[in-house]
Amino acid sequence: MARVLVLAGDAAEELDSMYPVFRLREGGHEAVVAAPTSRAIKLVVHDFEPEWDAYTEKPGHTLPVDLAFADVDPEGFDGLVIPGGRAPEYIRTDPDVARIVRHFFERGLPVGTICHGPQVPAALGLLKGRTTAAFPPLKVDMELAGATFVDAPDVVDGAMVSCRGWPDLPEWSRAFMDVLEKSQVPA
Repeated sequence: MARVLVLAGDAAEELDSMYPVFRLREGGHEAVVAAPTSRAIKLVVHDFEPEWDAYTEKPGHTLPVDLAFADVDPEGFDGLVIPGGRAPEYIRTDPDVARIVRHFFERGLPVGTICHGPQVPAALGLLKGRTTAAFPPLKVDMELAGATFVDAPDVVDGAMVSCRGWPDLPEWSRAFMDVLEKSQVPA
């Protein structure tokens, strides 16, 4: 069983957050949610409506939080997931998030990013030379961060698995679970 840290915050996208938590638990793994504080976070629902040029955002459910970022010891985790929504936009500036995310990238541990989630490693300079998916309007941001952008539902680059957003979660989850489970096999 792997312990996987999920980094989120208020305005994280509901499906991007809850789907991986439940999928990890369904797979027999432990999903631990971390946020700026230990209070439950308020999720949002993003949808694509025909009369809008951009997605819409509505209030979603709350998600219980297990740890504040400052209390996370990344040594105790086997993988990391960064859901999308607006949360990555502001959690990427948190020094504890930087400490945590660098730990996983430096050790080649499984990292899953969904939708806007790649904004976090991009801001830390961790996507240089990597291949990633992201919400398609972030293509330029990913390229400016030094990444090759791929518009696909399950982009695997070593131990990093990324996707465009919640419609890709079935494909992303299969790919991430495969990377996570292969990382658990003793060498």
